[in-house]
Amino acid sequence: MKLIIQVPCFNEEKTLASVLSELPTQIDGIDIIETMIIDDGSSDKTIEIANQYKVDYIIKHRGNKGLGNAFRSGVEKALREWADILVNTDGDNQYPGKFIPDLVAPIVEGRSDFVMGNRQTKDIQHFSPIKKFFQWLGSLMVRFLSGTKVPDSVSGFRAYSREALLKLNVTSDFSYAVDTLVQAGSKKIKIDYIPMTTNKPTRPSRLFKNIWQHMYKTLSILLRVYAMYHPLRLFVSLASVFFVLGLLGMIRFSYFYFTVSGPTGHIQSLIVSGAFLTIATIFFALGIIGDLISKNRRLIEDNLYFTKKVYFDKK
Repeated sequence: MKLIIQVPCFNEEKTLASVLSELPTQIDGIDIIETMIIDDGSSDKTIEIANQYKVDYIIKHRGNKGLGNAFRSGVEKALREWADILVNTDGDNQYPGKFIPDLVAPIVEGRSDFVMGNRQTKDIQHFSPIKKFFQWLGSLMVRFLSGTKVPDSVSGFRAYSREALLKLNVTSDFSYAVDTLVQAGSKKIKIDYIPMTTNKPTRPSRLFKNIWQHMYKTLSILLRVYAMYHPLRLFVSLASVFFVLGLLGMIRFSYFYFTVSGPTGHIQSLIVSGAFLTIATIFFALGIIGDLISKNRRLIEDNLYFTKKVYFDKK
């Protein structure tokens, strides 16, 4: 069994040596362990350090293309190199390499195809109470919308089986974390997680300027991916809200029409109710159309899965 450990990097010369030095060289059940760097347009000595540590594969992007694209490049290379398991860790040394054997164990034992590290964010000392709250709230939303039970949805410390890599498709340039998790839940990929701790932060995150930007980008990706796989559920839920509001307005108008003012009063309730019911009808129609598109998307993804399987499995 072959394991490739990939490290997406963007100007990580200060921490990459620590990351690479902590990576395991032997794991029970794994015959070959190789390392891979995805250099996402670095302008420092990231490549030099990778060469010093004799990294097996180095992928270099021309310019900074984003974490989602870096992850996609690593997945394609891992599949071409016949990896049975791909582990993703960060170049900022957030995730200790000593947890990689625990991370891959459920896949090696055939119990899971997708394993995540649970950072146990409530116990991380350098996280502020506000950040801990929003981490909890965000993970709660992801669990609800993805149908998974993962406690730390944005953790980048992950292991994927070859089968999971063939089934998942990265659709976001910003980040793959929420994207692949919602897909995995929709495609019934067996997901597991392990408890872990993190190292002290070495630098601020480069994915977002503050927690509000992170929340906005993550939520937009979450809703977009959810709408791709469950459009009927999403739009019918929205339609139901406006339908209830419109129905309440109609009841209010009917009550005053038959008991108090007759046909001359409270016309505004009727107008507003009509607007709400029209919006509800539009959302319902979008749900039907989206569901039909989603069915076609699933057929296309099934075809893409078999195409990738034939392409990457050929010797």
